[in-house]
Amino acid sequence: METATRSVEGDTRQFISFTIGDEEYGVDIMAIREIKGWTATTELPNTPDYMRGVINLRGAIIPILDLRARFGAGVTDAQARHVIIVVAVRQRVVGILVDGVADIITVAVGDIQPIPELDHGDTADFLTGLVTVEGRMVALLDLNTLFHMELDIDAIAAA
Repeated sequence: METATRSVEGDTRQFISFTIGDEEYGVDIMAIREIKGWTATTELPNTPDYMRGVINLRGAIIPILDLRARFGAGVTDAQARHVIIVVAVRQRVVGILVDGVADIITVAVGDIQPIPELDHGDTADFLTGLVTVEGRMVALLDLNTLFHMELDIDAIAAA
């Protein structure tokens, strides 16, 4: 999948939105490398419950991470309707398992609202903001902190 670029004016950003259960999340479109249907993974021993395993994607071994499990909502019962979003984060390529892709959204930077100051635990650390799109609330994810990339992915790669 080709990715779109940021606006020439620099005041808008584009995100791919996707669902996990009834919730909708967004990831910066510039981080997306590919969107593919669910593929069975090869499990690795001694990995966190949100680490589904690895797949071979055109010769590259890609770890697949289950966002539902990462958010503490249990492991996804992956079916053919589920989707893997392949993203690049800090020199690493990782697949994230989601229920489905919802939309490509373009938002003005000024429309991104901060996360409310509440005791929301670790999940808020993964969020960069919230936007309302056509009456839907979309939580924007920070891929750099989502999986503690230095720790998680390097440990998984060494397994």
